[in-house]
Amino acid sequence: MKKLLVIFFILLTFSLFTDNAFTQTQTQVQITKDKALQYAKPKKPIKIKLHRDKKGEYSWDITGESVDEVIKADKRLRQLFKEE
Repeated sequence: MKKLLVIFFILLTFSLFTDNAFTQTQTQVQITKDKALQYAKPKKPIKIKLHRDKKGEYSWDITGESVDEVIKADKRLRQLFKEE
């Protein structure tokens, strides 16, 4: 019985010291943020509205923030509808 109590107290003190050491190391860690990541804006996707007239011909309206992306989308649409 005495051995069991001694083992219990040893485990109890060991667990107290390990928890205290863990919390100390946890508070010493600091997180640094990259400023370039804070100011990066996500790209908004381009929006394409496709229209079809009575003759079966297609036209579209493209809107977006990036002119390059709008031009790429227009070229891609022209290629796709030219093949048909």
